[in-house]
Amino acid sequence: MQSLLSIARRIDAFTLQIGKFAYWLVLVMIGVGTWNVLGRYLGNLVGQNLSSNALIETQWYLFDVVFLLGAAYTLQKNGHVRVDVFYDRWSRRGKALADFIGTVIFLIPFSVLVLYFSWGAVIKSWAVWENSPDPGGLLRFPIKTMILVSFGLLILQGISEAIKNWAIFSGHLPADDTVHTLEQGVNDAD
Repeated sequence: MQSLLSIARRIDAFTLQIGKFAYWLVLVMIGVGTWNVLGRYLGNLVGQNLSSNALIETQWYLFDVVFLLGAAYTLQKNGHVRVDVFYDRWSRRGKALADFIGTVIFLIPFSVLVLYFSWGAVIKSWAVWENSPDPGGLLRFPIKTMILVSFGLLILQGISEAIKNWAIFSGHLPADDTVHTLEQGVNDAD
């Protein structure tokens, strides 16, 4: 079990770095969005177009990338929405078992299905170097590829979460210190 927990720590460290990268992309997205708004109004004042379809699509793509890359990080930090009607009253071991089952039965198979059904569309997009239909727009195949990257990262983080939850349920990790122990391992990996 310790070797599996070591793998989980490495996955967590990797996901943490992806999450930090997504944080910075949020700032870039805000900057591009601010310029798009200011450019539209300033452009009207000076009679010149200071924005473009490429900049508008850049803002959209940045939002997409932040969302897609942030999904695994949000899973790691237990930030996804859940209904806690029953879950909130369960013991930590009960929660760990529910999370393990949810990850193995729902999250990982769903992510695999998304990869399977998205693969063809991404390959076709790359084959024709799909471009935006808007004048001056961006290439579409890189953003479509991010779907595959995102769900691949979700599968990796799901594996990490399954390992950690099984370790809690089986008593290999103490139920109270789990978060601290694993975060310490991730922080040591920084």
